[in-house]
Amino acid sequence: MVIIALMQQPKAKKIRKELTIHGDTRIDDYFWLNQREDQEVLDYLNQENAYCKSVLKPTEPLQNELYEEIVGRIKKDDESVPYKKNGYWYYTRYIKEGEYPIHCRRAGGKTFKNSGDEEILLDVNELAKGHSYYAIGGLSISPNNQFLAYGVDTVSRRIYTLKVKDLHTGNLLDVNIEQTTGGATWAADNQTIFYTQKEEKSLRSAKIFSYDIFNHERQLRHHETDDTFNCGVYKSKSKKYIIITSGASITSEFRFLEAHTPYAEFTVFQERIRGLEYGITHFEDKWYVLTNWEAQNFRLMQTHETNTSRDFWQEVMPHREETLIEGIELFKNHLVVEERTKGQNFLRIINQQTDEEHYMDFDSETYDCWTSINPEFDSPILRFGYTSMTTPSSVYDYDMNTREKTLLKQQKIVGGYDESNYGSKRIWVEARDGEHVPMSMVYKKNKDGELPQNAHLLLYAYGSYGHSLDPYFSSVRLSLLDRGFVYVIAHIRGGEDLGRRWYDHGKLLHKKNTFYDFIDCGEHLIKEGYTSNQKLYAMGGSAGGLLMGAVINMRPDLWHGVIAAVPFVDVVTTMLDESIPLTTGEYDEWGNPNEEDYYHYIKSYSPYDNVERKAYPNLLITTGLHDSQVQYWEPAKWIAKLREYKTDDNILIMDCNMETGHGGASGRFEALKETAMEYAFLLMLAER
Repeated sequence: MVIIALMQQPKAKKIRKELTIHGDTRIDDYFWLNQREDQEVLDYLNQENAYCKSVLKPTEPLQNELYEEIVGRIKKDDESVPYKKNGYWYYTRYIKEGEYPIHCRRAGGKTFKNSGDEEILLDVNELAKGHSYYAIGGLSISPNNQFLAYGVDTVSRRIYTLKVKDLHTGNLLDVNIEQTTGGATWAADNQTIFYTQKEEKSLRSAKIFSYDIFNHERQLRHHETDDTFNCGVYKSKSKKYIIITSGASITSEFRFLEAHTPYAEFTVFQERIRGLEYGITHFEDKWYVLTNWEAQNFRLMQTHETNTSRDFWQEVMPHREETLIEGIELFKNHLVVEERTKGQNFLRIINQQTDEEHYMDFDSETYDCWTSINPEFDSPILRFGYTSMTTPSSVYDYDMNTREKTLLKQQKIVGGYDESNYGSKRIWVEARDGEHVPMSMVYKKNKDGELPQNAHLLLYAYGSYGHSLDPYFSSVRLSLLDRGFVYVIAHIRGGEDLGRRWYDHGKLLHKKNTFYDFIDCGEHLIKEGYTSNQKLYAMGGSAGGLLMGAVINMRPDLWHGVIAAVPFVDVVTTMLDESIPLTTGEYDEWGNPNEEDYYHYIKSYSPYDNVERKAYPNLLITTGLHDSQVQYWEPAKWIAKLREYKTDDNILIMDCNMETGHGGASGRFEALKETAMEYAFLLMLAER
């Protein structure tokens, strides 16, 4: 039994705020907490931090132990697998105690080993000195290999200042473009860049500019006026075209121009039609189009590069009801298709000269695979990544002709790791409406070499935006597994784990399926003897934090402890505020509460609006003051209301990082202190 000596719990003051729409009035006593610069707000957040620290103080030795243990598994002087592009080998390396990467390249050589001397592009450790947060975004090299464009964020709001470095002299050019997404796309002239600018308040990616890095002339090239859309810009793999993408959750539109005529007019590829999604890839004189047009799980089309509207699209690969096509990688002689069937990823290789095809074989039921960096068309070699719940992340080269795999690198676990000591399995759960939900489980085998029964178990999920949470290896997670925890990922509706239908049935007016699936997974794990409700824990972040908030309102008795990271919990208020980042672009995900049906449905599950006078499980909430995705005041208001209403003596704490945003700390080691704190919280509960 852990004895906790507590300081007094913070108590936020109440200022009545009436919020009325559709003839319905909500009372929000903590609305005032949304003033980021208000000293009283900052004082309250600091009080919460102090209280959290006091509650977790008995775990500080354990936090230190976990941190040292987790960091100790990391190969500190690590290096990525180099890839060749435009005559240079590019890679990233870390020095032993460095928090940040060093971006490098070497010139020439048929192989990396016989290439030239190392050239350091950016040493982020040096650049980050004097900053509590520092992030680099969107590294992009000019076609002549002389200039490097990149973005810098020192606040953690995902707002980058774009800079350009002359790699011949090592000097920065007089380029400081603020309020960008961080990336830049080079025209063929080596002096014109295209970039995306964010709106100042909403942070919506709304404008595409071209910019002459020598003459400092800027031109607006596209303004996305539909506030439900975001836009971006990139270059085709063929290097022939600059492409502007505009998109909402369920609608796409692309524009293109030739990279050697950067000041020509962009051509619309296929004008937007609500519900029509498509993506484009250029090769030789054709465009390949991946689209949901009359194909829920997408199909592959092609068209001549001069006839791009939908009327000219010809089918290359038909729609299959059981298989989601997630992406393609084009080569001169091969087409690689990333597919998902029954919750598992597959890489399908098609020889376009012979029409012969095959699937790569992976000997696991809990794995993930993906195409990696493949910048060249004229190659029979596919670079891909692979991991499983028990196999460290690995990079391979695959000869698509001979079908030979070559392991280039596998994540090294310092101190040793014996995969045979761990096991994994896929579990299917029948949900309350008859759907079958997959779960991926990993565990350390007991002394009999079996899965431990009635174990402490952490159930993790996300369940939104069509994001599939694939099984993956984590060296960090070993600290839980080695202490007897079982770790489970629930592939619930709202993700695309079982295809687009799985996503469609977990959003808008079907959103509650996400929460029901998670609860049903938890109940199944208890029913089958894997754990008990005194040993079952739940965790999710961002939209997964919404999931946490919803399930503890619906079934607070099911969980012994819950971690809600940067949680989206004040759904109604946020979705009614069009000035907040992401709101208008999220209507296709959550619904627009300005419409009465959506308002009442969202209100029925919004965690903040449904806090009741009842017992809640032990709860740790994390957030960041500068979070651009989920504003800090959502978890701050939530914990204040929970304190007011809950009837139990369980732990309720919030850690607000006053220097970071949605992604937490920027350094590779510093961020792990947060993980150590979360794991210590779970292990403390396991002893109670």
